[in-house]
Amino acid sequence: MAVTIQQIAEQAGVSRGTVDRALNHRGRINPEVAERICRLADEMGYVQKERKHSRIAKDERLKIGVVTQLARSSFMQEVNRGIEKAAVELKEKGIQLILKEGLSVDEEEQLQAIKELEQEGIRGLAVMPVDSEAVREKLNALIEEKNIPVVTFNSDIVGTRRTCFVGMDNRKSGRTAAGLLGMLTRGIGKILIITGYFSNHVDNQRVDGFVEEAKRAFPHLEIAGVHGSFDEAAEVEHIIENAMMSTSGISGILVVSGGQAGVGKAFEKLRLDRRPYVVIYDQTPKNEQALKNDHVDFLIDQNGYVQGYEPPRILADILTKGQEPEREYLFTDIKIKTKYNL
Repeated sequence: MAVTIQQIAEQAGVSRGTVDRALNHRGRINPEVAERICRLADEMGYVQKERKHSRIAKDERLKIGVVTQLARSSFMQEVNRGIEKAAVELKEKGIQLILKEGLSVDEEEQLQAIKELEQEGIRGLAVMPVDSEAVREKLNALIEEKNIPVVTFNSDIVGTRRTCFVGMDNRKSGRTAAGLLGMLTRGIGKILIITGYFSNHVDNQRVDGFVEEAKRAFPHLEIAGVHGSFDEAAEVEHIIENAMMSTSGISGILVVSGGQAGVGKAFEKLRLDRRPYVVIYDQTPKNEQALKNDHVDFLIDQNGYVQGYEPPRILADILTKGQEPEREYLFTDIKIKTKYNL
């Protein structure tokens, strides 16, 4: 049986990543440790295998595809900034990044984008996947039949052999939001939840995490409904107006998706003596202004820049160096912002 990097790591008492760096002569590592690992690998009979992905002809320009969703949402500004930065850096290494922006959370739109990238000869794919069986099958076909590595970011999809996921632990962020609103309301009242698309896996995880933690830690909090806004500010405004006029005792509002500008507009129309506490997502210029204007209390940010920047770089390392990420889930920080720490 062939000796693995994991076996060498266990024998040497170091991490798998340290062994990988030592054997491939890259990254910062103590020279004595590197020498010891290489000697141990020789003694154990380790033979390095060239990864199929890395066999790229010198005259072939490496192409990496990126597929996103909800291109018009304010959150995507930070994601795109990360993608653009990665594109510039990878271009210097002779790697081309090809971006396909989806306007919605639509299965057919995404499948068409992936098909176009496949026709352009991509060797790796970073994708914000739509959670559907057709997309799942397509990604597995790329991975298993065409040997194209896939990295998911922002949203994930179960049942695929994708390499890793880069993004927020959305269920955990939902629990964080429940903790914030539970403390603000002292666990009493009703919480209005506004999501974007019910087909959006990210939104659903945030809502699920919120409901789970609210039931566990704040049993007297009630959910005053979960409403879809299609990430439209006008729809968020409409939902809040209707809920506040038709349901008594709303003490908190959670907006897990886009369209947060509608919160302030609704409050301006309603002219409440005391507004509900509000938690929203994503640090964008408009959301920062909502904090400053006291329309919302807390903002949960998921570091969209990192989500856009890291996946193409991970794929480039896989394709050019045979270097796999050390972890399957590369979670970004859950950052809590108020008007005082922007």
